[in-house]
Amino acid sequence: MPRQRTARAILATVTVILSLIGAQVVATAPASAAVTTIYYDASRAGQFATNFAEAAQIWNSSVDNVRLQPGSPASVVVYVDNGWPRAYVTRLGAGRIYMGTQAVNQGYDRTRIATHEWGHILGLPDRRTGLCSDLMSGSSAPVSCRNAYPSAAEAARVDQLFASAAATVPDASLGSRSYVWVGN
Repeated sequence: MPRQRTARAILATVTVILSLIGAQVVATAPASAAVTTIYYDASRAGQFATNFAEAAQIWNSSVDNVRLQPGSPASVVVYVDNGWPRAYVTRLGAGRIYMGTQAVNQGYDRTRIATHEWGHILGLPDRRTGLCSDLMSGSSAPVSCRNAYPSAAEAARVDQLFASAAATVPDASLGSRSYVWVGN
């Protein structure tokens, strides 16, 4: 399993680099794996598009049952504006993300914010623990926090939510939710 995660992490890094120069890589999962692919559009994310690509690769290297991939039809669209970062989840694996520059201007890490907002799309709520090791602690962690990786528990929860192909059907327990990154 560690070799598989290492190989996936290397492939994810190469994929990000190739996508930044315009090349496209297609990887297939083993036939026995039930992997849900979520296509996203970060063309409206401005200067944060690379942060969202990096955040997608972080999730791809951390979980087994879901893949975030640029493409269409996009079930997730990423925007940028002057407010606080936030995610509007319409169903598991779908919605809108806004990279609000207000958090970046206060010193929060761009990639941590992007990975955190992806976490909402993947079904995770805010957990204001104040711990840098908890990705979903969001702005309750210190501004100096640069950890952009989900904890083992956070990754396991996402894998659990996407454990079957039925995960692509709207999850009634999630409903339509909004998550806003709130400053201190």
